[in-house]
Amino acid sequence: MRKELSFVLNGEEVSVEVEPHWTLLYLLREVLELKGSKEGCGYGECGACTVVIDGKAVNSCIFPAMEAEGRNVLTIEGLLPKDGSLHPLQQSFVDHGAVQCGFCSPGMIMSAYGLLQEKAEPTDEEIKESIEGNLCRCTGYIKIVDAIRSAAKGE
Repeated sequence: MRKELSFVLNGEEVSVEVEPHWTLLYLLREVLELKGSKEGCGYGECGACTVVIDGKAVNSCIFPAMEAEGRNVLTIEGLLPKDGSLHPLQQSFVDHGAVQCGFCSPGMIMSAYGLLQEKAEPTDEEIKESIEGNLCRCTGYIKIVDAIRSAAKGE
């Protein structure tokens, strides 16, 4: 039995009917067709599905869609400025070579965005802690940490 769900998605009010068993990731990708968040593991272990809910990074693959009621959900698509340029965090990932295959990048960027909402100038240790739930098989994390540090400094 479907239920009505209303929340703010990337700055816009949305209202949609959902099945009570759906995850937020399923709703985003399969119903709302926002494909930036990826399903890597489906168990909240890899971070490829990370979105920001009310300023906090969350694994959307294990987050019940119904729990988004009345909340503010931001996906990687929502970071893009209206002029079509990249968000400074995305640009920093490009500038530092922190994007290789790209599968983990949306989740990494959203985890970093969540951190930067809490701390404008995080330490390297805080940066590493913020992405510890995000797995990358390509970069070895050094370039990712460099990109987040640079974005935090506005470089």
